[in-house]
Amino acid sequence: MLLQVPEVLTPDEVRAMREMLDRAEWVDGRVTAGHQSSRTKNNMQIPEDNPIARQVGDQILAALQRHPLFVGAALPLKVFPPLFNSYAGGQSFGMHVDNAIRQVRGTPHRIRTDLSATLFLTDPEDYDGGELVIEDTYGQHRVKLPAGHLVLYPSTSLHLVEPVTRGARVSSFFWLQSMIRDDAERTLLFDLDMAIQRLNQDAPDHPSAVQLTGIYHNLLRRWADA
Repeated sequence: MLLQVPEVLTPDEVRAMREMLDRAEWVDGRVTAGHQSSRTKNNMQIPEDNPIARQVGDQILAALQRHPLFVGAALPLKVFPPLFNSYAGGQSFGMHVDNAIRQVRGTPHRIRTDLSATLFLTDPEDYDGGELVIEDTYGQHRVKLPAGHLVLYPSTSLHLVEPVTRGARVSSFFWLQSMIRDDAERTLLFDLDMAIQRLNQDAPDHPSAVQLTGIYHNLLRRWADA
């Protein structure tokens, strides 16, 4: 499932975060790349243990917890602390797949990367290029969202970031371990959840709403790791 999640952050929140990130130290982005990815990665990142990155990352995690569409789609069990990257001056990231397991720096904690997320922190009109291109069984999907919006997609997907030829593309990126490992099962639960919500809006007293909610939770109980 590839899903655009709108308005994770407000414009004021984006503006405040960008001001903080502009004061942080930026280094070669290959510091977080695996062996294969490092050969095609050309960007700048803020180190994982940078206090500004941790502070802004915590604000992003709090915003995600308040966003029902994100929670319903991801069913998160663990979320990797958000990282931050920047592309400018022709920088890009060639086709790659994300590592299956990520270690949280300085801790014994690891997560399985079921889902990848990019939260855009620059508006599309402020830079040229920089599209996130994601491949799945239906072909290629080009993503370039307004600041404060997020795209969520399976970490098994091949993807790339096209060269930025004007301006700078700043974003946050991170990974999630979902309670539901299988993408097809997770998509089915999300579709069922959305259908239940629409039914509750259109016919709040319909008896099928209770029955469908029971089916949702029984499937969640059967499939979830919690």
